[in-house]
Parts: sequence; C-alpha cells; structure tokens
Amino acid sequence: MKTNGIRVEGLSKRYGKGAAAVDALKLVNMQVAPGEVVGLIGPSGSGKSTLLKCLGAVIDPTAGRMILGDEVTYDDGWKVRDLRALRRDKIGFVFQAPYLIPFLDATDNVALLPMLAGVANAEARAKALELLAALDVQHRAKAMPSELSGGEQQRISIARGLVNRPPVILADEPTAPLDSVRAMAVIRILNDMARKFETAIIVVTHDEKIIPTFKRIYHIRDGVTHEEAGEGRAFA
Repeated sequence: MKTNGIRVEGLSKRYGKGAAAVDALKLVNMQVAPGEVVGLIGPSGSGKSTLLKCLGAVIDPTAGRMILGDEVTYDDGWKVRDLRALRRDKIGFVFQAPYLIPFLDATDNVALLPMLAGVANAEARAKALELLAALDVQHRAKAMPSELSGGEQQRISIARGLVNRPPVILADEPTAPLDSVRAMAVIRILNDMARKFETAIIVVTHDEKIIPTFKRIYHIRDGVTHEEAGEGRAFA
C-alpha cells in the first residue's frame, strides 16, 4: 500500500531571537511521492543543509507541518516521542561519504540497523543480503569496507539506507566523489530502488552531471523553495 512519501507545509527555522534572529527557512513547501526521486539544489547558505536536518529530525523546526509516510511527525512541534526511532524507522540516509563501519563486513554493515531495532540477527542478515542482491553487490557480501571500491561502498551505503524500508530517503551529495559513469550508476540505482520499494527520495546535489536526470527539482534560495520541472533525461 502506498504511503504519502513526504509532505512539508509551511516549514520554517529561525535561529536566535529579536534583532539577532536569522530565518534559515521561510515557509518551505514541498512534496515527494512514493517512488519519486527529486533534486534539491541551491547555492551555499541557501538553507539546503538546514532543511535536510529538519527533514531528518536532526534539528527542530520553528514552525510548520511535516508528514513522513502515513504519520504526521511534526505540526508546530514534534508529534513523535522518540526521534531516534523516527530516524531509524522512517528515514534512510545516504551521504557523500559511505561511513561504513570498518570492522564489519558488507552484510553486517547493512544488517546492523535492523538488529538495533530488535530484528533477529538471521532475519536482519537475510534482509541485508536481499538488498545487496538488488544492488548487484551480493558477491561482495563478505568483503570488508577496505576491500570495496568507492562505487561498491556507495551501494552498500544505499542498501543500509533502505534496509528498514523507510518511506523517505535523504541523500546528501551522494555522487560528489564519483566520476560520471559511477555517478550515473548511483542515480540510476536510487531511481530503481525508489520504484521498487515505493520510497520518496530527496537528493541534495551540486553535481551538474545528474541534475538533468530529475523530473522535478526544488530550488532553495534564501530559505524559500521554488518547484520547477526538470529535464528528466534518460540515463547515459
């Protein structure tokens, strides 16, 4: 059954008070449907990082409303008691650097998150292996991070972000360190995984190689989002 993906209404974030107050976000509105990958772009200091941290429940917004999946998570205040559980169960993260745990093999790097959520070890590893197969790195299941290529590490990172089947994935510059071929492979994988798992994915990027692949883009300028149609080009 499809969920709402992610919907943000009137989200704002103010730092400081009085004359010293700075509005990092001003009434941000955006929606990403299940199975959709959208780009979030903007110059440095425009509010991208602040927005991503609010969406990821890392910092508190000042006002607004946020729906992740089928749950209102924020409405002028958090509506969930355990933000750590919210991040674990509702939000997947993919970063510019894979941040794999160096003493765990590829399978356990992916399986660790469901294990921490109380899933039995065997079941968690089975979920991990299913995702490694979907991402075509099942043959590296026993490899340690130091034995993996950069592209393989990023695929393991994507598998880790998907393993708890979150309704939302936030990808922060996931292709920045990659060449054109590997960057396009990663964005293709994100699109494939979005469709397969009905996940709403937001990709923050400056990477001009992948921007033409988005069908929809949110520009953020001075804390305000502006939606526009993207080119939606086929992958090279």
